[in-house]
Amino acid sequence: MIRDTSAQDRMVEVKPNRKRRLILIGGGVLVLGLLVWLAPGIGRLFSASASVSSSRLAFATVERGLFVRDIAAEGKVVAAVSPTMYATYGGAVTLQVHAGDTVKKGQVLAIVDSPELRNKLAQEQSKADAMQVDYLQAQVDARSKRSELQKALDNAQIDEKSAETNLDREQKASAAGAATGVEVDQAKDVLEKARITLAHAKADLGISGDSLKFNIQAKKLAHENQMLVVQDLQRQVDDLNVKSPVDGQVGQLFIAERATVAKDAQLLSVIDLSALQVEMQVPESFARDLGIGMSGEISGNGHVWKGLVSAISPEVVNGQVAARLRFDGETPKQLRQNQRLSVRVLLDKRDNVLTVQRGSFVDESGGSYAYLVRDGIASKTPIRVGASSIDKVEILDGLKEGDRIVISGTDSFKGAARVAISN
Repeated sequence: MIRDTSAQDRMVEVKPNRKRRLILIGGGVLVLGLLVWLAPGIGRLFSASASVSSSRLAFATVERGLFVRDIAAEGKVVAAVSPTMYATYGGAVTLQVHAGDTVKKGQVLAIVDSPELRNKLAQEQSKADAMQVDYLQAQVDARSKRSELQKALDNAQIDEKSAETNLDREQKASAAGAATGVEVDQAKDVLEKARITLAHAKADLGISGDSLKFNIQAKKLAHENQMLVVQDLQRQVDDLNVKSPVDGQVGQLFIAERATVAKDAQLLSVIDLSALQVEMQVPESFARDLGIGMSGEISGNGHVWKGLVSAISPEVVNGQVAARLRFDGETPKQLRQNQRLSVRVLLDKRDNVLTVQRGSFVDESGGSYAYLVRDGIASKTPIRVGASSIDKVEILDGLKEGDRIVISGTDSFKGAARVAISN
């Protein structure tokens, strides 16, 4: 028979452990306190539609103070006057300068050789000379014709005077009985004939004088018209010597030496370095606020110059609008074509304006709402924004000074009314 261990068993008395009891009671109190402390946060967490980590967001505080609207961009130096020279007639071109050469106004830059144009000028000049001879000959003929008509008039006047004298003598003789009535009548007929001849001579002189005058005038006008043709051709021949319209520097050469070009072909460009401007690209959203005459600043090479907006392009290219600033005063001498400079244009400046840092929330919400952050909860709040600058946006309604809002990353909220912000 197998013996068990019952003979070895004995009762063990367990003494109560007060230290362990105190630890358990303290832990329970601590857990209860934590639950009470976290209860509001847990309630807010359950009241929010979503939870987003603050590391994914950007925040800004609404402030009141100076509000400056400006546009800052990089610009490049361009010539306000940069004419391009063209060939006024086709022909072979001989360049008189090289790219980069300094030139004076009126200096010959290139010569276009056009025998055809020069020959045409010679032909038209010859026609003009022939017409001038015709004009001078018409004047001589007119004087000769007037002389003949005047001679006929003078003879007619003499004949009339003689006829009057003869009639007077015959009438006296008839009264003395020395002449017959027939002789008196014949003397009267001669006088009448002389008077008619005199009248015709006067009329011929007047009519022929007008005709000769008109003929001379026609010859003169024809000659003057031909001279206009000659002058125009002479201008074209003179323009074969391509001259600089300004003091400046030769820019780009568009042709090679002795190249044969057609009429209106580009030859070269000249840069007027005394009238430089700065061209900048402005975002379309800001371009509508730009205006001619607005003040700005141009900086570079350790210098800052005052500028004024001088031109704004009416065309939008790739969301950008080109604008130009001229220097307010004398153009700096150390600048060069296409040199890069920093440009800042002041659009507006006001004090005591409620603003907040600009962020993507403006574009995402269209400026109609923002997420106001309080006690770890971002609440969707209707707002109304005003003007905006590069780094700030004006708040017209919905927020007050000291409010903290989410300015970037709200796309992850997906339009929720309340979002919990976790650390």
